[in-house]
Amino acid sequence: MTDAAGIARWIQDFAGSDERAKIESAMRLYLAGVSLCTPLLSRWVSDPEFRELTLPGKPAGEAHARNQPSAIVVGIAVQPETFQKIRAANNSPRLAQVPPDQDAMEFELHLNASCEFDILTTREPGGQGAISRYLEKFGEGIQQIEIYVRDVDRATEILRTRFALAPVYPATRAGADDTRVNFVLATTPDAKKVLIELVEAAR
Repeated sequence: MTDAAGIARWIQDFAGSDERAKIESAMRLYLAGVSLCTPLLSRWVSDPEFRELTLPGKPAGEAHARNQPSAIVVGIAVQPETFQKIRAANNSPRLAQVPPDQDAMEFELHLNASCEFDILTTREPGGQGAISRYLEKFGEGIQQIEIYVRDVDRATEILRTRFALAPVYPATRAGADDTRVNFVLATTPDAKKVLIELVEAAR
């Protein structure tokens, strides 16, 4: 079982200069995130229609492309100062275009061919936005797991009608970089709550 202290330490490694430590921590952190959603996703893909909607991961070594995301991206929430340190230590990745009504700044971080992260922070520390409230309650950590799907409306409807998972928003909304998104708060078999973001890539 991965504890919060271990996760916090791995996140701090992202801002360091030791490339080996950075890669090792990335692998541990990505696996910790994937393990949170694996029991849920395994159940959902037993539904043939939902399985068809999920996007496969990229072949190893394939260049990252906006229209070919990995199936699972781990969303890490960090304090604004950590956000800036991680970004500076990793060649200043492009900031995503987040809708102005959403309390988030974010960038993608690809530390090897198989580990993909969204690094997120709040625009308003101490405010009522989702990232700010998460940081206030839990500190830095795995805030969400993003699952890419071909059609977010249909995927949300399947989870609602066949798995009794009510979406966080009544309708799909705009996400970063012209994606379309919705969320479900799901419970794992060991009673952990996991925020899943269903993401449809920009066309």
